[in-house]
Parts: sequence; C-alpha cells; structure tokens
Amino acid sequence: MFGLEALDLARIQFAFTISFHILFPAITIGLASYLAVLEGLWLKTRDDTYRDLYHFWSKIFAVNFGMGVVSGLVMAYQFGTNWSRFSDFAGAITGPLLTYEVLTAFFLEAGFLGVMLFGWNRVGRGLHFFSTVMVAIGTLISTFWILSSNSWMQTPQGYEIVDGRVIPVDWLAVVFNPSFPYRLLHMSTAAFVATAFFVGSSAAWHLLRGRDNPAIRRMLSMAMWMALLVAPIQAVIGDFHGLNTLKHQPAKIAAIEGHWENVGNEPTPLILFGWPDMKEERTRFAVEIPYLGSLILTHSLDKQVPALKEFPPEDRPNSTIVFWSFRVMVGLGLLMIFTGLCSLWLRRNDRIFQSRPFLHLVLWMGPSGLVAILAGWFTTEIGRQPWVVYGLMRTADASSGHSFAQMSITLVLFVVVYFALFGAGLSYMMRLVRKGPVAHEAEPTDGGPGQKRTPARPLSAANEGADEADHNDRSNKGN
Repeated sequence: MFGLEALDLARIQFAFTISFHILFPAITIGLASYLAVLEGLWLKTRDDTYRDLYHFWSKIFAVNFGMGVVSGLVMAYQFGTNWSRFSDFAGAITGPLLTYEVLTAFFLEAGFLGVMLFGWNRVGRGLHFFSTVMVAIGTLISTFWILSSNSWMQTPQGYEIVDGRVIPVDWLAVVFNPSFPYRLLHMSTAAFVATAFFVGSSAAWHLLRGRDNPAIRRMLSMAMWMALLVAPIQAVIGDFHGLNTLKHQPAKIAAIEGHWENVGNEPTPLILFGWPDMKEERTRFAVEIPYLGSLILTHSLDKQVPALKEFPPEDRPNSTIVFWSFRVMVGLGLLMIFTGLCSLWLRRNDRIFQSRPFLHLVLWMGPSGLVAILAGWFTTEIGRQPWVVYGLMRTADASSGHSFAQMSITLVLFVVVYFALFGAGLSYMMRLVRKGPVAHEAEPTDGGPGQKRTPARPLSAANEGADEADHNDRSNKGN
C-alpha cells in the first residue's frame, strides 16, 4: 500500500509516538523552571501576582506531566516490540543510560512532585520552593540522559563490538560523545523557547478578549523577555551544532542543504528553496545564494561542503524531507527572534499590551516552538538514515521483522487511541489555559481521606475550573 513496507510502517509508528511524546517533556522542562522562577520571585518580592501565576501554571504542568509519563512508557516499550534487534545489538549501552535516567531524574521528580503540587499550605515556604527547584532540576537531568542515549546513536564512541553486540569500554566517552553537548543545549534551549511562546500566547489570548490584569501582563512580559534573550542564543547554539554535524555526519548536512555535487573548487552556494529529487539526483527549482553555503557551514568563503553524490546512494538520507523540515525549523526560529525584537520596540512606547497586531502575532506564534522542535527532530532522525546507530547498524537490520499486516493494524490502533486519549488531555489543558490565573486563589489548609483535595495522582492537581473557563469563554463571546 502506497509503496510502503513493514519497515516503513515501523518507522512511521515510532515517529508518530515520539512526536506526540516530545511535545509534553518540552513543555514540562520549560514550565518546571518557570514555576521555580515564579515561586522564587514571590518569596523575594511578596508580590501576589507571582503566587497567582504559580498556582495557575502548576495545574497545567500537572496535566502535561501526566501525559508525558504515559506517552513515554509507550514509546519505551517499542524498543522491545518493534526494534528488538536494535535492543539486542546496542542494549548494553542504551539500557543503562535509560536506567540512569530513571534512578536519577525520575526518582527525583517523583520524590518532590507531590510536595510541589499539594504542599503549598502543608509545608514551609522554604521546603516547598526547594521541592519546586528539585522538580525543575529533575526535568533537566532527564533531558541529560535521554539526549546522551540518542546522541550516542548519532555519534557512537567508547565501545567495542563483541560477538555482534556493542559493549561499553569507556562510559565517559559513551555519555559525553561528540554531538552530546551541542544537542543537549539545543534541546534544552528549545524547550525554554517553546514554553515562552506557549505562555506568551495564552496571555495574548486573554488580552485580545479584554481580560487585562497584572497577572496576564506579567505573563506576556516575562514570556517576551525570554524570547528576546533566548531565541538568538538558540540560533548561535544551532550554528555550533551544525558545525559538529558537518564533522561527524557530513551526509546529513549535504541532505539538509540539498547539495548534490561540487563544481571544481567553487565555494558552495546556499539553496534557499527548491525540491531535492532523490531519483534524478538534483534539486529542482533551486533558488541559490552564491558563497553563502560555505560561509555558514565552514565559516569561510572558499571551502566546500560535502555533496550527496560523494556518498553511495544507499547511504544517503532522504534529502526531500530533511531539506524542508530544517527550513521549517529555521524559519520559525527567525520569526521567534523577530517577535522578541517587536516586543522590545513596543516596550519603548509602552504599547506591548495594547498593540492588537502584535498580540495577534504572539497568539499565532504560540505553537511555533513545538512545531520547530518537531521539525528539528525530523531533521535529526531522518537525516541519520539509513543508520539507526550511525555507521554501525542500519535501520533495516534493527527491526523485529513483523509482517505488514501486523504493523498496519498496530499503527491504526496507535493513531486512534492517541488522538482520543491525548486529544482529551490537550483539550482539558487548553480549558485550564482559557480560565486564566485567579487573583488570591484560595488553597485548602486541611484535607483527609475522601476530601477532594487529597492528592491521589499528579492530574488531580488540576482542580475544578475548566467548566468555569468554558462559561467565561461563552460569556466573552456573547459580549
């Protein structure tokens, strides 16, 4: 069907599940740090606006955290069900790395999450702030181990192959493999930027509907300061990451650039737009800028970038996909920088909260960080093909060998269940966003068996209020 084989469906299934999953940890990482900042500012200034924002975003964090845990478990099981040969080959490295994540990050988060979500009036202020900080640190530690494992698959080192299996011989080399520092910084910063635009977009939504109060203004202001400062830093990190990729995965860079062959000693142009054709081995309708490819990728005007034809056809990534996924990521990144600069210009005239064109821009940029993260992961993972462990194991050799029918049925089931389950979760989370922060929100001081505020699970931290949000939304529309 559609020229697809069982292997293609296995890849699509994993791409589908990981695409759903990555959205939740990205927001979790950013919101956890945002909550730590809010509580720290409240403790320092005693400005109740920070406290109100903390209570508001902690509910959204709880829902997001719960969905991230569920989607992550499903993804992990696929290593055994669909990619058992990969697990057999590289499990001696990837298994311990994921175990370290559980032993450090997950236990740290689980240990302090209950205090963070339910202990506002049950423990001292210092202990509660410490718990929030520990949860934030836990999300970053989790990112550390996950990115270390994935980066090793991109740039493996510190291993030996014994009896057809990868055996670690230097764990420091395994963990701190060549691409790991750049990818860790790139992903962590992307999570902060994505969260900033998520927070800013929610504030813009309320301001456009006439709900103007100090908490909403503080949300937008903090989000735009974050975008202004961090989005340009992300571009610099991306440049260093590109140089590292050029050194260790030149075929990926050639595919990203849609660059097929070098002409003599001429420097490499930058192809802004075009359509890489894998069969004809050329980029059709190419719009080029001379010299710029060499300048960006080698920081010189005379060096050449490796071309796709320098690699055997069976070793080339799909340039058609990564060419455009990379441009989506970069294009959205430039829009984020532009939005941050617009916010700075509007601050000078004290119009950042009144400019409706700007608020509409921020509103529409809300999902831009998450879309950019997905585009970046597509570029990274598809650009690694045809290898699952770069240079060591091909993707075709890593699958469990299920039949086309089996993969078709499970893929359809995944799509149906994911859209139903996580669609409901996302819908509920957006209902909480529409409610907005509540000034001087009351917190219960007691509880007990059977009481509605007795903590039972992270999602129970997202208390009632979604129905009120729907009522307020309908009232605003009626007005």
